[in-house]
Amino acid sequence: MADRPFTSPNPHPAEVQPHMFHAICKWERIGLKWRDLAERRHAHYLDLYKSGRWKRYYTKDEFRAELAAAIELAQRWATIAPRPEERAPAAVVEPPVERPKAA
Repeated sequence: MADRPFTSPNPHPAEVQPHMFHAICKWERIGLKWRDLAERRHAHYLDLYKSGRWKRYYTKDEFRAELAAAIELAQRWATIAPRPEERAPAAVVEPPVERPKAA
């Protein structure tokens, strides 16, 4: 399972049935909140690193592990919950054209 590429579990809003649109938007907002939290955590660890304050709270190995986990989570949430501008455009499926029958 870990070998396969991961994509967002939420379909593109343009690809869902109209009655499911609000539910998809709700799940998308929830995912984006978790993504923002993971990115803030990552930014916090970067700030600790740049300021040198990490030395007060962690050993070198502990901090490396924490920073690596924060980076991994931020990347994972970026895949799970892409922002609207990061999404690939929805696949447009056109209905078949009916041709008039020859008389």
